[in-house]
Amino acid sequence: MDTRQLDFNLLQALEALLAERSVTRAAARLGLSQPALSARLSRLRDVFGDPLLLPAQRGMTPTAKALELEAPLRQALDELRGLVAHNSRFDAATARITVAIAASDYAQHAVLIPFVIALRQAAPRVRIALRALDGAAAARQMAAGELDLALMTPDTAPQELRRRVLFADRYVCIARADHPKVRRRLTIEQFCALDHVLVSPRGGGFTGAADRVLAANGRARNVVLSAAHFLFVREIVACSDLIALVPERLVRDRADDLRVLAPPIAVAGFEIAMLWHDRTHGHPGHRWIRDQLAAAAAGGAPRSVQPTRSRGTTPAAATLRITSRPSP
Repeated sequence: MDTRQLDFNLLQALEALLAERSVTRAAARLGLSQPALSARLSRLRDVFGDPLLLPAQRGMTPTAKALELEAPLRQALDELRGLVAHNSRFDAATARITVAIAASDYAQHAVLIPFVIALRQAAPRVRIALRALDGAAAARQMAAGELDLALMTPDTAPQELRRRVLFADRYVCIARADHPKVRRRLTIEQFCALDHVLVSPRGGGFTGAADRVLAANGRARNVVLSAAHFLFVREIVACSDLIALVPERLVRDRADDLRVLAPPIAVAGFEIAMLWHDRTHGHPGHRWIRDQLAAAAAGGAPRSVQPTRSRGTTPAAATLRITSRPSP
């Protein structure tokens, strides 16, 4: 193979084609016309002496040779981009960059709202694309260039991604401000007797870690509503007699219409981490964005809330530990 026929643009074209498995999508990703990308694919086939990608019913199918090239090609290009980026100056005030961030509705509310507001002042030409979080697909999306950052609990994060813990949050119990049965303190008896709404990330679940711990101590709560998103839970509690356990950052701005109380059982909190791929690790613009996001998260540390224990509650019943994704 005559490597003198290769250039950076050709290798980028092959990277995009292998990631997208489609000339149309790869051309859009590179900002090229389809004929121009097809011409580059033809040159690549000549250089490697292999068809590389074959027409299929949907898109294109890579050959065995192309699959062998995919991982080392992406690594080599990422290292080259990192080398160039490391020696490039990033001017936030004038830079044009688009960053795709995936997060749950809770993380978007707790971190990304203040982050975006601050970003509009410091970097008005930077664009942020917010996406729904799919933790199982995050690593693949980042490797393919579809996603730049993800916010999720460290224990559910793909091990191959870089990470930085942003903050820890705790659970509080919420009820509407004028709830007829909730005052300044909630006993475990009241907690179990009232109607609850909980968040079920996978949908349709009516039990969580709190229910398992309660059951182990001969108690149960009455969960009447299962929701997929924390923001829905916050809103329906504010206009009903339902109560819920939610992360404190979700309700710290709702003092007017919500009563926020310490749970009658000690509920262990969780951490939220920022995840990214080696692909963007050395880029000065992405480094700056990550630092700004971390600063926004650090600026919203929750106030201290001490758990209460009702009379007659045993130590076992008063201890609850949640170590997975937020779902009490």
